[in-house]
Amino acid sequence: MTTHPSIEQHPDLAEMRSRFERATTTPRAQAVETLALLTGLFLAASPWIVGFNGLTTLAVCNLITGVAYALCMGGFGSAYERTHAMAWAAIAIGAWTIIAPWVVSGNVNTTRSVVSNIIVGCVALLLGLAMAGLAGGRTMGTARSRKGPGPDMAPMR
Repeated sequence: MTTHPSIEQHPDLAEMRSRFERATTTPRAQAVETLALLTGLFLAASPWIVGFNGLTTLAVCNLITGVAYALCMGGFGSAYERTHAMAWAAIAIGAWTIIAPWVVSGNVNTTRSVVSNIIVGCVALLLGLAMAGLAGGRTMGTARSRKGPGPDMAPMR
């Protein structure tokens, strides 16, 4: 009877975890996470900060999407390998924030609400793209090291 080691011992899994850990411990990743958390909190409080809290549907929409964005982007530092796919949800939230003044019910597209949502939505979208790309840029180097040296590189001895 043959016993197989658990999936936790697989070398690709260990390499992936170390890559994700390296990606989240960089100053860039920490800055993106901090800015994203602040963006989500500002989005949630923006109706009261900018002054369109009388527009109830947009105020509630921004509150909900701001909290959701902060939760999506806030867990990256501690558990990136399990939450990096949430960056794509954060990108969708950023896009929604941009179009929300025209989509939610009621007449809520005032100058304050439109300008605030477009600026915060663009920032949220860019931060989500930055977080989604953190590990993507590192995969090429790890794939090459697994394949071995390219045709123009002699093996090191």
